[in-house]
Amino acid sequence: MNPGHEPATPPLAASQPVSIIIPAYNEEAGIGSVLASLRRVLEAAGLVYEVVVVDDGSQDQTATIARREIGVRVLQHRENRGYGAALKTGIRHARHELVVITDADGTYPHEPIPPMVERLLAREWDMVVGARIGAHVAIPWLRRPAKWLIGRLANLVAGEAIPDLNSGLRVFRRSAALDFFDLLPDGFSFTTTITLGMITNGYLVDYFPINYHARIGRSKIRPIHDTLNFIQLILRIALYFAPLRIFLPLSGLLLLLGVTWGVLSVVVFEQLADVSTIVIVMAAIQVAATGLLAELIHHRSPNAFQARRQSDVVVELTGLADDAQPTDGAQSHENHVRPS
Repeated sequence: MNPGHEPATPPLAASQPVSIIIPAYNEEAGIGSVLASLRRVLEAAGLVYEVVVVDDGSQDQTATIARREIGVRVLQHRENRGYGAALKTGIRHARHELVVITDADGTYPHEPIPPMVERLLAREWDMVVGARIGAHVAIPWLRRPAKWLIGRLANLVAGEAIPDLNSGLRVFRRSAALDFFDLLPDGFSFTTTITLGMITNGYLVDYFPINYHARIGRSKIRPIHDTLNFIQLILRIALYFAPLRIFLPLSGLLLLLGVTWGVLSVVVFEQLADVSTIVIVMAAIQVAATGLLAELIHHRSPNAFQARRQSDVVVELTGLADDAQPTDGAQSHENHVRPS
C-alpha cells in the first residue's frame, strides 16, 4: 500500500481495543478474503483488536479457513442456530467493551470501521450504525419495496427517521447490547431489534454512511418469510416499548372512517347508517383506551432496561453526593481540593 494513501490513525480509536464479531454460516467462498481485508484495514489504522468468527454450524470449510488466519478466534455452534444467535455468542465471549459486527460475505467495506469507532468514542454514542446510503449500494431491487415498508413502520415506532434499520455493520458498547439480550432474537432480525430497542429506550444512536457490495456466495435470506417476520417483530417492539405510537394512529384511522361513513350514508342514502357508524366509532374508542392502558402499564411497570438505567443514574448521583459530603479537618481539605 502506498504510504501516502494510508488512513491516518484515529487518536481515540487507536487507544481503545475493539472486538470484531463475524457470524458465518457456509461462507467458505468469502471468509478468507474478508479476514485478510479486515486485518489490513485495522492494522493500517493502528487499532488494537481481536477478531472472533462464530461458525454457526457450517457444513463446509468456513471454520477451517478462518483458523488459518493468525490471531483469529473461532467459536463453533454444533448446529445452525441463526444469525442473531451467532452474534450473541460472539458478544458474550468478546474480551473488549467496544464491539464491531460485520458479515462474512464481503458485502460490507472495512474502511469505515476505524472512523465509526472514532465517532462513537469522540461523541459518546452508544451505537454507530453503518447506514447503506453511500454512493455504491448493491441492494437487490426485489428487496427494496419490503425494505421501504419496514423502514416506514420502524420510523413510526421510533418517532424519528432511521437511515438504515438492519445494517450488519455497526459498532456499539458491549454493556448496552447485554441490556437487551433477553429480547434479541436468534434470527436475522437481531439488528432490527437492537436498533429499535436502543432508540426507544433513550440510548444514543448515530449513523455513518457506507457503501454496500454484492455478496460473495449464496444469500441465506428468505424474502417473503423474513419480511413478514420483520413486520411482526417491529409491531411487537412497538407494543413493548411505545404502544401509543401504534394504537393512537389506528384509533384515529377508525374514527375518521366512522365519521366519513356516517356523513357518506347521509349524503348518498339520505339516512344515517347509525349502527355501523356507532360500531366503527366505538372500535376507535376501544383501541385508544387499550393503547392508553398499555402505555400506563409500560410506565408503571418499567422493563429491565429502564430499571437498569435508572439504577445507574441513582448510583451516579449517590457517588456525586458522597463526593460532596464534607468531612472534618484536614481530611475534608484533602477530599475536596484536587489539582487542576
